[in-house]
Amino acid sequence: QVQPVESGGGLVEAGGSLRLSCAASGRTLSTNRDVAWFRQPPGKEREFVAGISWSRSSPYYADSVVSRFTVSRDNAKYTVFLQMNNLRPDDTAIYFCALTGRRTTTTFYTEPSRYNYWGQGTQVTVSS
Repeated sequence: QVQPVESGGGLVEAGGSLRLSCAASGRTLSTNRDVAWFRQPPGKEREFVAGISWSRSSPYYADSVVSRFTVSRDNAKYTVFLQMNNLRPDDTAIYFCALTGRRTTTTFYTEPSRYNYWGQGTQVTVSS
């Protein structure tokens, strides 16, 4: 069963850093699946933050986090990381890790509906 599990959230002051981890069961991350981080701020829709394509291992970022966040994967440990630097109060949200089903095409999707498997989320709170 595919089940991502996030960790690493917490409370941090503006300008600080956090690193989120997403651990996937078994060999899930090595089985042709795109991996992405989404977030849902209070009272708002879930939005794409960053992700990695299975086909190229290339990263994708939302404009709001470019140059501040870095997504990476460690296939040997079946883990994906989201390094978040220079955090701002508007980064406050529940952060989710999500995986697609097994892919055969290379288009990278940023819509939540394209992702089949979701973690339970981890809270990130940035104080001003």
